[in-house]
Amino acid sequence: MDGDALQRIALRVAEALPAATRSQPFGEGTEVGKVVGKVFLLVGTRGVRPMVTVKAAPPHAAALVREHPSISPGYHMNKRHWITIVAGPDVDETLVEDLVGNSYDVVVGTLPRDRRPLDPTRGTAED
Repeated sequence: MDGDALQRIALRVAEALPAATRSQPFGEGTEVGKVVGKVFLLVGTRGVRPMVTVKAAPPHAAALVREHPSISPGYHMNKRHWITIVAGPDVDETLVEDLVGNSYDVVVGTLPRDRRPLDPTRGTAED
């Protein structure tokens, strides 16, 4: 998978999630996905290399970093709770979709119950 596809897939998945918004609070070139005001996705570049940064539970993040050469601790983020994905042969569409969805779920799980978005196909985010 190349970097453009990586970013395109991440943004497509994020836009389809309930109550997700997209903005550029850091200026042009960095897209930020939020749910109820909380960040769950960053899409930008490191130098000229396209990357996607998502939130993950610390044990899951550590396992992903160990198992995937294209995944590293979060660039400019808390290294335990965030991971950064770059293009590589070990990254495919399904992995990117899963990681973005998981990041969304992790963030929604931290929201007060009355602020959590509801999706009829998924139930509440805590299900």
